[in-house]
Amino acid sequence: MPRLFCFGLGYSALALARRLRPRGFAIAGTVRNEAKAEALRAAGIEVHLFDRGRPLTDPVAALAGTTHLLSSVPPDAGGDAVIDHHGALLSGLSGLLWAGYLSTTGVYGDRGGNWIDEGAEIAPTGARGQRRAAAEAAWSALGLPLHIFRLAGIYGPGRSALDQLRAGRAQAVVKPGQVFSRIHVEDIAAVLDASIARPHPGAAYNVCDDEPAPPWEVIEFAADLAGLPRPPRIAFEDAEMSAMARSFWAESKRVSNRRLHDELGVRLAYPTYREGLRALLAGEGA
Repeated sequence: MPRLFCFGLGYSALALARRLRPRGFAIAGTVRNEAKAEALRAAGIEVHLFDRGRPLTDPVAALAGTTHLLSSVPPDAGGDAVIDHHGALLSGLSGLLWAGYLSTTGVYGDRGGNWIDEGAEIAPTGARGQRRAAAEAAWSALGLPLHIFRLAGIYGPGRSALDQLRAGRAQAVVKPGQVFSRIHVEDIAAVLDASIARPHPGAAYNVCDDEPAPPWEVIEFAADLAGLPRPPRIAFEDAEMSAMARSFWAESKRVSNRRLHDELGVRLAYPTYREGLRALLAGEGA
């Protein structure tokens, strides 16, 4: 029986698990708290506790029989906790057919709104991007049949412009020339699934939709779609946001996803934010 082990059974990893379980995959992985562990165990998933201060209690037993491995655990200031605690064991796993690491398009840094693809230089401009670039290199050095997935901004059920509007947290922030790429969580799962079916160890894929767009445009479209008032447009300099949120706006690039189409044969269910938001409003993909 194929077995997927996920370091970090979070939003994206669970979307993949929902695809694979009906096809006979056993699902196992880690979370950081017991409450979530209990909920997932009740759903038939084998769950272990893990974080920087709490490595797997019995990593050999936890990873036994793993044929497919995914990590969505972000690096911290100390590095990649998964590799720091269990890298030696992972590099010696036998029977591993596929491994995936969820990274971010932040490793490319700021490109002034220009188009980039997977051949672009890794040149992160902020601390988070630098940590991700270091984590990519560390995972690549383990000798696994590794695939790197550089994710754009993730949205989906419970995490979209519609939810921000309903919660009164949406801001139509305008910064001339600023664009972001994004990706629906179910399309992330589709890309990972396609890679499992057509492995290409050593490959990196940009996982984003077909249309980078200014964030204010997405907010206004969501408001019109849901029949909600549009938030007033506000200049970036005047917007209220955390230092972390503001750092995202220091980078602008248009990210090409041609490789996932050409090499993996993926046809996105939500090729732009418009299809994604319409589906969310209609209750699809929940």
